Amino acid sequence: MPELPPVTPSPWLSPTASPAPVTAMPQPYLGATALAVRDASFGTSLGLVMQTLPYALARFVVLLSASVITLIWLGIAFGGTAWLGAHVAGVFGLAWLVLCLGGFGFAWWGLVRYALHLISCGHVAVLTELITAGKISNGSQSMFAYGRAIVIQRIGQESLLYGLNLTVRGIINSFHRTLDWIAETLPVPGLEALANLATMVLKAATGYLDKVIFSYSLSRPDRDAWTAAREGLIYYCQNARPILKTSVWVVVLERVLTVLLWLVLLAPAAAITVMLPHSMRESGGLMTLILAALLAGSLRGAFLKPVFMTMIMIRFHSTIENQAVDPVWDARLSEISGAFAGLGAQAAAVRF
Repeated sequence: MPELPPVTPSPWLSPTASPAPVTAMPQPYLGATALAVRDASFGTSLGLVMQTLPYALARFVVLLSASVITLIWLGIAFGGTAWLGAHVAGVFGLAWLVLCLGGFGFAWWGLVRYALHLISCGHVAVLTELITAGKISNGSQSMFAYGRAIVIQRIGQESLLYGLNLTVRGIINSFHRTLDWIAETLPVPGLEALANLATMVLKAATGYLDKVIFSYSLSRPDRDAWTAAREGLIYYCQNARPILKTSVWVVVLERVLTVLLWLVLLAPAAAITVMLPHSMRESGGLMTLILAALLAGSLRGAFLKPVFMTMIMIRFHSTIENQAVDPVWDARLSEISGAFAGLGAQAAAVRF
């Protein structure tokens, strides 16, 4: 790993303290300083994302590149299917299509997700500093270098970060399975009985909440990363109702805006389809739908999702401010998830 450039002193980058005992409870959360941002509105969150625009643009480049490569691969897949079906046998064409789509989806999107995860963690780092301190103390460093420096300082290396993220997400899912009131927060009358919709909302919210827990970890340089993640999970669970209410609205709004964006992009997608190779133009209607979905997904992932993530981050930090950890929730989570109890063991074993 290349050596990082020196970092301008920041309250976040102070030396990490030795891990606290597993049974230790933190002091009431105050943040690095008094919170600079408490308004979790769409407008405020959009303003913060605009201040960190390089991260949104980096996500867009990755997602758009993935979309272009996906289109090329689809051309190879459909072209090969048509050729094999015409010159060999239809079953070979079908086998080629399944192999191309399955292999590409497993290999390529796994790499893309990992790259987006690393970008997102750096983005969370600078957004957290804006929310808690009101500014980014990067000095002469680029925003990317500073975000990466914060993440490496707190976690140690990217592989640990990815593993911690997966652990936190699993614990959140375990907690969500115990909830029996989430349907009450759905913002559409008459949907309280639709358990499947509630499950979908919780699953979508988890994709934001693991980053929120990571944001809490970054805001607590006095705790090692594993202990901070454990405490952040407790804070989330003891404040789940107000945080999930914001999450529900975010998930619904995200879906609505994504559909609208897809509809708007159908016309330019149709124009692009006309310029594609003949083998892809043969299924022009389907290809137009796919192309519009890829473009909408790139814009959604690059610009909409960071705004919604910021909204939930602000709600979380403002909700837990001046609270102490409830030991009752510590015990409950230990019963619900063995992985949560394992975070305490990691805190005792890991030395940065």
